[in-house]
Amino acid sequence: MISDGSAGIPDGTLIDWGFAQWHSDGTEITNSAGRTPITGNFCMGVWKKVAGSKYKLNHFGVSYDPSSNIIGPAHILEEVVVDQSQEAFSGTFSIDQYDLAGNLLAHVQGRISGTRITPDSPASVAFLQHS
Repeated sequence: MISDGSAGIPDGTLIDWGFAQWHSDGTEITNSAGRTPITGNFCMGVWKKVAGSKYKLNHFGVSYDPSSNIIGPAHILEEVVVDQSQEAFSGTFSIDQYDLAGNLLAHVQGRISGTRITPDSPASVAFLQHS
């Protein structure tokens, strides 16, 4: 996830990266490498096909501060297109961070991309790459 058009965050700033699995039943789980486990680095969502090779993800996580105090829910939306090879995707994302009372604390948006991992993928796919 790379910032693009986020107030107060320079375009091109790495927001998050990690591993996500989109399951055939329409569910999804993400292991965020950009967040330490103490602040909650796993979250789940649901997705649907919206047209051709375009998909929409609706995803929720729970955020904590570094002292393990709950901040509130983070709402992540993605719209991605899988390329013709079906080995990569790209698109847009937004993250809205709320407090427990439902007040919006932060909004981040930008570009997202990913590469499929297969049983034959080399270890190099697990290293951070962004542009």
